[in-house]
Amino acid sequence: MSNRIPTLKPKEVIRIFKKLGFYTKRKKGSHVIMVRDDDSVHQPVIPLHRKDLTRATLRSIIRQAGLTLEEFNQLRRK
Repeated sequence: MSNRIPTLKPKEVIRIFKKLGFYTKRKKGSHVIMVRDDDSVHQPVIPLHRKDLTRATLRSIIRQAGLTLEEFNQLRRK
């Protein structure tokens, strides 16, 4: 499995996090803050821009969610 971080659209990232049980807590401007009921520590912030998210931004979002890159890639492929 590749450890390379893909470039994805923000809506795709939100869809993947919804598979994990995250939901939209709030939306402020062009950013969505997502949470899970059982986890108040990890709250990824996803920018809703028209362009694909850069690899660095996506890496930061994955860390904010408390995931590893391998876990994220597995969910993305399902």
